[in-house]
Amino acid sequence: MVPTNDSAAGPVTVGLDGCSLALGDVVRVARSARPFRVQLSEQAEVGMTHSVATRTHLIESSTPVYGVTTGFGDSGDRQISSGSTAQLQRNLLRFLQVGTGLIAPGEVVRATMLIRANCLARGCSGIRTEPVRLLLALIEHDVLPVIPERGSVGASGDLAPLAHLSAVLTGEGEVVHKGVQQSAAAALEACGLRPVELEAKEGLALVNGTSFMAAFAVLAAADSSRLVFAAELCTALLVEVRNGRPEEFAAFPHEHKPHPGQMGSAAAIRALLGDGGPEPNGRAAALPTQRDGVGLRKLEQHLQEPYSVRCAPHVVGVLRDTLTWVEQWLKVEINSANDNPLFDTATQSVYNSGNFYGGHVAHAMDSLKLAVASTADLLDRQLQLIVDEKYNRGLPPNLVSPRAWNDEEAGMHHGFKGMQIAASALTAEALHLTTPASAFSRSTEAHNQDKVSMGTIAARHARQAVELALSISAIHLIALCQAADLRGGALSPPLRSAYEFVRRHVAFADVDRPLHREIDTVAGLIRSGLLEATVSTCEV
Repeated sequence: MVPTNDSAAGPVTVGLDGCSLALGDVVRVARSARPFRVQLSEQAEVGMTHSVATRTHLIESSTPVYGVTTGFGDSGDRQISSGSTAQLQRNLLRFLQVGTGLIAPGEVVRATMLIRANCLARGCSGIRTEPVRLLLALIEHDVLPVIPERGSVGASGDLAPLAHLSAVLTGEGEVVHKGVQQSAAAALEACGLRPVELEAKEGLALVNGTSFMAAFAVLAAADSSRLVFAAELCTALLVEVRNGRPEEFAAFPHEHKPHPGQMGSAAAIRALLGDGGPEPNGRAAALPTQRDGVGLRKLEQHLQEPYSVRCAPHVVGVLRDTLTWVEQWLKVEINSANDNPLFDTATQSVYNSGNFYGGHVAHAMDSLKLAVASTADLLDRQLQLIVDEKYNRGLPPNLVSPRAWNDEEAGMHHGFKGMQIAASALTAEALHLTTPASAFSRSTEAHNQDKVSMGTIAARHARQAVELALSISAIHLIALCQAADLRGGALSPPLRSAYEFVRRHVAFADVDRPLHREIDTVAGLIRSGLLEATVSTCEV
């Protein structure tokens, strides 16, 4: 997908060829405030035209083709006359519109439409260019089909969600356009768009794929990469405000357990700390000592940090390494032909297969949400280290400001006690989501679909987990800025940049006040990449 003719005034034009759609392209189209004009490449149009010709040839030669001249699922052995093939496709979209639950967010719907169009652009699915062009026109006009999130078992693909999407192309169903939920027919007319009459196989090509789960998955992966930065930033700032031991992130120990993610995380924390501080040579021997209450000699400084600090590269490193292979799998998924059957134009043949099975997305998302929840738990434990006076090394209890603490009634103010409780609640919810959805295959559809992926459930849960983790990181970062003010002292240039950026949006908590809006604001700044961009461009 290559941008062309980009102008400040008009939409960005991009082309789909079914092979080169990048994860970043999906995120940009899904979340951009600017319109995108997405077009099929010439290569894609030629391939799709040849695929339709193969489909037509097989129908005219009376070759049985599943879902084209037969019924669906356990009705696949029942012949359908050639005159009824179009009605069969309409019926398919209607009986599959059974989704329930929350309506998918606009960014998920945009991502779904883009991914579905790209998969069909591969030219194996026997669908004309007209339905796909209309799908792309919906993106350009920001006409968003109303898609309930629940109802897909992840094989045969995302049948229910994609049926709600595909019905809009025929003028049925509902959409959101310019903030108003309305009939698809009305929105299409308002935008000067005409519904299409589906031909043989086209309804099946539209609904029989993994694009809905892939949309959730791509966005969850993108947000998880922001979580990596936030977790490493919070860890570095925690070391500073607790007068910690930056040498624990030195290269030496991590080079001797050379997981790429672990080494990368330790290096990132060192960079945020400003080169990581002194090396440990002789540090333990040089530490001053004192006698404790029973006369035993005790170091005045801590020799080691708690695991939630010292093992941060090992925890965040797992998320880094998980993202590496998750992104590889998702790149393949969004550039694949994942419906059934598929047409080989070179041999004029039709192949029945299971490319609609969302197993790779399911297992990727089950792994991702576990790594995300583990990182969330790390951040929650780190937060405890600065709000609890037993562990925060001289900071006020619950980070209460001196003004509030010195009030005539010191117990009137409670500082960040509520923030820590909220973080723990969010962490528990994220951990609860880690049960692998892929383990819950259910036989469906008269045992025709007797092994399913549950990929959509896994992807939805992964997205929820990372949203929770971003809120936890926002709570932690706000608390760390409070601690930095209370501790005083210099910060490294990257940490100073992050601190000042947060302070432009969240003021010091001098007395108790509601902080829920600030949490959402900072979580949004992390998720958007603005915080990371600010820190990465600071002068060291």
